[in-house]
Amino acid sequence: MWRSKVPFFTALGFSMAPLAGGLFMIILKDPEAAKSLGLITTKAQLLTGTADWPAFLGFLAQAVAAGGMVLFSMITIWVFGREFSDHTIKELLALPTPREAIVTAKFIVVSIWSLAITLLIFGVALIVGRLVVIPGWSEDLVLTSFTSILGTAVLTIPLTSFVALLASVGRGYMPPFGFTIFTLFLANLSAILGWGDWFPWAIPGLFSGVAGPRADALGLHSYVLLILFSIIGIIATFYWWRSADQTK
Repeated sequence: MWRSKVPFFTALGFSMAPLAGGLFMIILKDPEAAKSLGLITTKAQLLTGTADWPAFLGFLAQAVAAGGMVLFSMITIWVFGREFSDHTIKELLALPTPREAIVTAKFIVVSIWSLAITLLIFGVALIVGRLVVIPGWSEDLVLTSFTSILGTAVLTIPLTSFVALLASVGRGYMPPFGFTIFTLFLANLSAILGWGDWFPWAIPGLFSGVAGPRADALGLHSYVLLILFSIIGIIATFYWWRSADQTK
């Protein structure tokens, strides 16, 4: 039963990012009142900087960049791995539906679900920002931030094709989850070493602006590599579903 609610609770946890950002804004607006909280004021300044809309939306972009891969991977793992964990894969394949159609439908569900959650989080962030009453609002800023956050999600979703592949090959949850954590580690490491623009899983984070202006961090080769790796993952997933012996 609990496994059927994994995506819901994962999305719920991710939606806390705007609330956390709002809390930091409240602290930064009145540092004196926050002194009783100890180091939390210092932590808020490190994470967001100042109490204004650019800092607030910048924090949200960082949250999507850092948490998006985990969230979207969890959704992908659940969509592609549940039949194997619940041992219902034979019943699914007994339906008069081509395997390619099943895989396509799964990828579409993952994409729609991931984008819907991203839009929901951005909407919640706008409401929280208005309630907290922080300065610096402008329509251009909101449009730019929306493009950055949505673009980060759009670049992240195709990379989950490898998660889908491992959820299928591994017939469950653990192999793809381990792969997700490993790629997050490598993404951070490659960005620190200055090679993030050559590592596909680091590109969405760099696109979000977390490490500075994306024009300085990314080049045409970055997007080509991301698209190439995503296509490889998608093709490999289709090939495995078409060729694997699912009776085992």
